[in-house]
This record gives sequence, structure tokens and C-alpha cells, in this order.
Amino acid sequence: MTDASPKPHAPGSDAPGSPPKPPWDRRHLVGLADLNGDEITELLDRAVEFRRLADERALPSPLAGATVGNLFFENSTRTRNSFRLAAKRLGAETVEFTEVGSSVAKGETVADTVRTIEALGVDLMVIRHGSPGVPHRLREFVTSGLLNAGDGTHEHPTQALIDLLSLRDAFSQEGTGESLAGKTVTVVGDILHSRVARSNIHGLRALGARVLVCGPSTLLPRQLPGAEFFTDLDAALAQSDAVNLLRVQFERQRGAFFPSPAEYYRLFGMTQTRLTRSGRDPWVLAPGPINRGIELSSEVADGPRSLILKQVANGVFIRMACLATLMEARR
Repeated sequence: MTDASPKPHAPGSDAPGSPPKPPWDRRHLVGLADLNGDEITELLDRAVEFRRLADERALPSPLAGATVGNLFFENSTRTRNSFRLAAKRLGAETVEFTEVGSSVAKGETVADTVRTIEALGVDLMVIRHGSPGVPHRLREFVTSGLLNAGDGTHEHPTQALIDLLSLRDAFSQEGTGESLAGKTVTVVGDILHSRVARSNIHGLRALGARVLVCGPSTLLPRQLPGAEFFTDLDAALAQSDAVNLLRVQFERQRGAFFPSPAEYYRLFGMTQTRLTRSGRDPWVLAPGPINRGIELSSEVADGPRSLILKQVANGVFIRMACLATLMEARR
């Protein structure tokens, strides 16, 4: 939905002397598959600006007077608290919803629940649901802005943005420039059940990176446009500038996809020995929660190439950027 009135630009989105970018006109953010490289970069740049302002204790309040509804139909700790903190730092009030004890448990549909929450005067709604596509379908029922906080095995756009920003920071820190163009990033683990993997692939490809996916053949989908498939982690690492270690999602699996956690760790767990053997010294990400001794060793998780805590810190600023940008489009 676009209108003719001017809208504020995201801080840091225009280079000096360059023509201004068109205003953000998307009312919803339900997946990175919908965004191009410029739109993704705009959100990343805005997160960097919020991070700078937070360091200077000079954060603005672009959501003052607004209400954000956090509707989590699935359990969450990091994402939910990150969105709540992001909204409050920008001056918004929040309405918190969980399915346990709600009208959904009594038989109410998700659409009716969302419309009821919206009727309370909610401007933006953050939605997490266990079924793929729910945020997309809800767009036809609401006038509030929708932000997807994870839908089944489909997408998790803000987590992918966090990963992209953390990689930009890391590459800039080592002096190779913050651009992801030409970099090779390997996503390892339970690709079949991972919404994080799908959003990461969309985002990395939009920013010009090469994407490898690696895991047991039983946990690789038959098709994944934009990604190259590996079942040998050492072969993938030998080409990688960064590696993103996905959690094995036992709760989504219906069957035995590998013999045992010990066998998975032997073949696909990230250890310092494996990193050293690669000869590449890649940066290490993990969206969390992490399982030490299954996806990675403590030595790697707490090591100098780990970006795990950096991802957590960047999470609040990415979500601030998304909420503020959608609010501006709504206004």
C-alpha cells in the first residue's frame, strides 16, 4: 500500500550526495523472500543507527503513543523478550498474548483472536505461530502492521536480519569490508525443519553472498533455491567465511533422522579441531538456544570467532528497526 505523502527515511539509509531512496511502503514484514537487497540493507542500517543512539543514550521515541501486540502461539524466550524490550525502548506500550489459558484454547480461531487484540487499539502485531503461512494469511483480516516472529518451518525474518547484521559487523571488524557480496556462508544442521535457514538463504542471496547448506541427507530438503548442498561438513568449511549452526529441532521431527546425538556431533558438530583443520578460521553464528555437545563445543561457543552473544545484542536493535519502519509506513 503506497500513498503520495512523504515518509521519513531510515537513519543511515542514504549515502551523502546520493538521490534519496524511496520511502518504505510495506505495511507488513512477513518474510525476507519479499524484500530486495536495498530494503534489507535499509533495515540493517537503521539497526546500526539505533545501536549508536543507544550507546549515546539518545534514543528517540518514534513509537510514542503506539501499542504493539506480541502474540506468541508458540513458546519463546529470546524473541519475545527482544520484541518487548525493542517496543518499550521506542516508547510503545505492549499487549502480551500467549495461547495457554487464552480463548484459542477454548476453540476460538487465530483470525478471531488477532482481530480481538487489534480491536484493543493495537497498531502493530508481532506474530509467532507453529503453522507455516499464518502471518501471510492474517494480512487479509487486519489493518494493523504485521511482523512475523516465526511461522512453523517457513520463515523467521528478524532472526535472519540479526545474523546478517552480525556478519556485517564481523567482516568489517576484520578489515574485509562490511559487504556480504562474494562471501561464502554455510548453514549447518537441521535445514529441513528450519525457518531460520530459509530466511537466511533469502537474505544472504539478496546481499550477494554464496550460500552452502550442510547436514545429514535426511535433514536436507529436496530443493532449496539459491543454496548449494553438502553432506560433508569439512568440505563445506574449507570454502566458508562464516558458518551458521542451527539447532537440531527434535520437537519438530517425526522420526529418527540420524542414529544418535553423539553420531550427529561426530559428523556435524563444530569443534575447535574441525575449525582449525579447515584452514579458514570462519566466524561462527548460532541463532540459539544452543545445544553444547550436539551442534558445537563449548570451546567454539565461547571462543574468539563466536558471534553468538553479538547476535543476542543485535536482536533488540534489529527489532527496533523493523517496528519503527513499519510504524512509519502505517502513518
